[in-house]
Amino acid sequence: MFQGVVASVVASCIFGGIYYLAPLLQPLTGEQIFGWRMLMTIPFTTAWLLYSGQGAAVWALCQRVAQRWSFALLLLLSSALAGVQLWLFMWAPLHGHALPVSLGYFLLPLAMVVAGRVVFKERLSVWQTAATALAACGMVWELWRAGGLAWSTWVVVIGYPAYFVLRRVLKTNTLAGHWLDVALLLPVCLWFALVDAPAGLAGWQAVLGTDALHGLVPLLGMVSAVALALYMAASRLLPLGLFGLLSYVEPMLLVVAALLMGERIQPGQELMYALIGAGVGLLALEGGVQMRRSAKTVASAQ
Repeated sequence: MFQGVVASVVASCIFGGIYYLAPLLQPLTGEQIFGWRMLMTIPFTTAWLLYSGQGAAVWALCQRVAQRWSFALLLLLSSALAGVQLWLFMWAPLHGHALPVSLGYFLLPLAMVVAGRVVFKERLSVWQTAATALAACGMVWELWRAGGLAWSTWVVVIGYPAYFVLRRVLKTNTLAGHWLDVALLLPVCLWFALVDAPAGLAGWQAVLGTDALHGLVPLLGMVSAVALALYMAASRLLPLGLFGLLSYVEPMLLVVAALLMGERIQPGQELMYALIGAGVGLLALEGGVQMRRSAKTVASAQ
């Protein structure tokens, strides 16, 4: 479980950096950035897949497709759910939705806890229950204060739990399953990167004509591959509820990135972030207690 916690936290830190990187990739549009990100990610993910010896797992998934056509449709659904989230993540910072999407990521752990309890009958520790209660209070306050949430917030809150539940049900919550999700997105990504030109400038033209993008685009692919692989590993190694609760680290970093990009927290939202921050503090305290107990156990065994 410790490996899963580390993987989740490191992935969250990298995702926060990617969020801040998005505006630096202009004149690429959000869709073009999404396309290039996936195209640059797939070589690194493929190399990682082969290095870890999971190439055979991809072939096993393909054999399941040949045996059951319904499994193929569910794989397409899984890929589509992932694609929407990956697109929104790159689109939001360019269109004033960085904070609403960050709010979606704040709500996501709570939604994951609910999904874990309802679908997989998972139980939470006392610390995790208290953290969830604090986060829920923060969300209720925001719903009462604002009277509703942006559409981009709901896309994250509904789409990501559905995606992770589907992956676990299909038993594709592995690096091989993640690779297949990305591979199925390649036709759409090729369109966005090479053909789509909403302002008269195709993605490949923008990359070739902007010196800074020569290094930033490959860098985006490399760090994305590492972050996504770690995130998928965490989703496999951790109970769904704990995995969801640890996801609070990422939205905090996304909020910081959004503020650095010029977006501002609305008056009255301070209480929501304070309650969620208290919940994150409880999780950190629980982790510290567990690590201390583990260290004492190892020391006594020696």
